[in-house]
Amino acid sequence: MKAINLSILVISLILLSLTSAAQTKIEKEWDMKQYFMVFLSKGPNRSQDSITAAKIQEAHLNNISRLFEEKKLVLAGPFLDDGEVMGIFILDVPTVEEARKVTETDPAVQAGRLKMEIRPWYGPGSIIVGGKN
Repeated sequence: MKAINLSILVISLILLSLTSAAQTKIEKEWDMKQYFMVFLSKGPNRSQDSITAAKIQEAHLNNISRLFEEKKLVLAGPFLDDGEVMGIFILDVPTVEEARKVTETDPAVQAGRLKMEIRPWYGPGSIIVGGKN
């Protein structure tokens, strides 16, 4: 009789823990939303001298900082290979038109050193940037 009671108790505890684990999994599902992923490729005008190219790059980095501060830019960074696509932006803006306007403010795009391809992207709704939501 003790063995049967112990078996029932063990089975009950297992079932209870499985139910609890399933609830936890459901609660941890990500809230999803649309972003715009921007691929930064080598542009048609890359013939600037090194001093001009460095100034354009500095202005490009300042623009990235501004977009982060405005909370329009979620993520930015270069690729580490020497391919045509140089880096990415992930923008948190409502429309592709707004994404286009944002990318057109970039000095490297304006100078023709970079060209941008904008694609809608579906990702987690609570991406954390710089330790802040």
